[in-house]
Amino acid sequence: MALKRFGVSLEDEQLEALDQYVEDNGFANRSQAIRFLVEKNVAEKKWQCDHIVAGTIVIMYDQAKREIASKITAIQQFYQDVILSSSQYYLNEGFCLHIATVTGTAYRLTELSDKLITVKGIKHGKLVMSRAD
Repeated sequence: MALKRFGVSLEDEQLEALDQYVEDNGFANRSQAIRFLVEKNVAEKKWQCDHIVAGTIVIMYDQAKREIASKITAIQQFYQDVILSSSQYYLNEGFCLHIATVTGTAYRLTELSDKLITVKGIKHGKLVMSRAD
C-alpha cells in the first residue's frame, strides 16, 4: 500500500466546516475525515451506470456574483434532455438556492451535477437520485 503525502489548501470557512465535521462525527483527525469522504464518494460513483434515475441537483451560491448564474445556464443548455425543471430561490441578500429536477441515466446526471457543483464560487452542491426504472 502506497502512502503519499500532499498539501491541501482550504479557505478558512471550509477548514472550520471540516473541523466541525470531524468533531460531529467522532473522527480522530482531519485526515481520517477526508479519507472517509473520499471513500464515500468513490462508493457512490461505483453505482453510476445506465440505470434510469430521477432526482435533484441543489446548489447554493452568492447571488452577487452574476457570472455564476451565467455559467449555470450555459451548462444546463447542454443537458436539456435530462432537466425537467430548474428554479432559483433568493434566500436573502447574499444567497441563491438553485434546484434542478432531473431524470435520465445515472451517469449523465452525475456528469451534469459534477459540472454544476464545480463552478467556481458554488458554496454547496449535492445530487440526490433514486432509481426510476
